[in-house]
Amino acid sequence: MKRIVSSLATALFLSAAGGAEAAGDPGKGKQTFAQCAACHKADASGKSGIGPNLWKVAGRTSGTLPGFRYSPAMVAAKRVWNDKALDAYLAKPSVALPGNRISYAGMAGAADRTDYM
Repeated sequence: MKRIVSSLATALFLSAAGGAEAAGDPGKGKQTFAQCAACHKADASGKSGIGPNLWKVAGRTSGTLPGFRYSPAMVAAKRVWNDKALDAYLAKPSVALPGNRISYAGMAGAADRTDYM
C-alpha cells in the first residue's frame, strides 16, 4: 500500500506491517488533518475523541477499535481500511458507507486526499 510519511500521516495510516512513501505533500496533509483533529485523535494512546482514534487505521477492520461505540453500519460493513477504502470514504462518507454517524460531508479533492493519506 502507498503511504505518505509525515508525523500525522504516519500516525494515521501506517499499518503494523509498515508502508512505503507515496506522492503527496505531507505538510498539506497535516494542515488538512487539523480540521479532523477536533473529533479524531491519531496517537498511540488508543484513546478516542468524538470519533475513533485513527492511529494505525490501515489494515484495521471497520468498527473494531476497542472502547469506541461505532454506528451499526460501521460495524456491519466489516471493511478493511486500505488505500482504496480510505480514499472512497474520505471522498464521500455517506456514499461509501451509508448509515454511518460521521457528520462530515467529505473531501472532494483527490489531491487533498493524496496529501492526507
